Amino acid sequence: MITRADKGNSLVIIPTTLYESKIDDFIQGNNFQISNTNPTKSFQSQVRKVINNSKTLIPPYSKWKHINMNPTAPSIKGQIKLHKPGHPIRPVVNWKGAPSYKLARLFTQKIKMMAPLPSTHNLGNTRDLIKKLENTPILPQFALASLDITNLYTNIPIKGTREIIANTLRKNLTERELLSWYDTITKQNYFSSKNKTLIQQDGLAMGAQPRA
Repeated sequence: MITRADKGNSLVIIPTTLYESKIDDFIQGNNFQISNTNPTKSFQSQVRKVINNSKTLIPPYSKWKHINMNPTAPSIKGQIKLHKPGHPIRPVVNWKGAPSYKLARLFTQKIKMMAPLPSTHNLGNTRDLIKKLENTPILPQFALASLDITNLYTNIPIKGTREIIANTLRKNLTERELLSWYDTITKQNYFSSKNKTLIQQDGLAMGAQPRA
């Protein structure tokens, strides 16, 4: 089969059995909970409820636009880390079919407008990095460092992130509404693999964050 490499915009040709074994190794090594039921239908009801209760941020005539009409359980894929010994995978969960995918997109748009983060230490992409470096004096004694955090995207703290958002939105009339969206979106910490439903007990998987 053909899959993507984690870095370098490259493709990887790999035996299907080997690819599947790497997915299994990741699942077995991260203490996921196996569910006997698919929670998609239940999450769909929660999403509909929170959207219908949004009186300020979503006009009545456009509520339907933010509901996935035929939701499916998110599925996991793996990008091969060619730069790592043993070539493990970086897990990526395809969340486009999930019940709250459209609500997550809207949440991202709203939070950027209502609670923008300072850009001092944030980078948008490689071009943004180059632009900032062009305006940064580089002296001979300076050194560039790259820090690699293990499983960064699979350990995003849901509670801590909520507190940051709540503090940023303090005294905002729409705070309660946005936080109810956040709570609904971040509850969907599950994915499917080989007809099994797996629940991530800590954090959110890469691809499962609210994104624009």
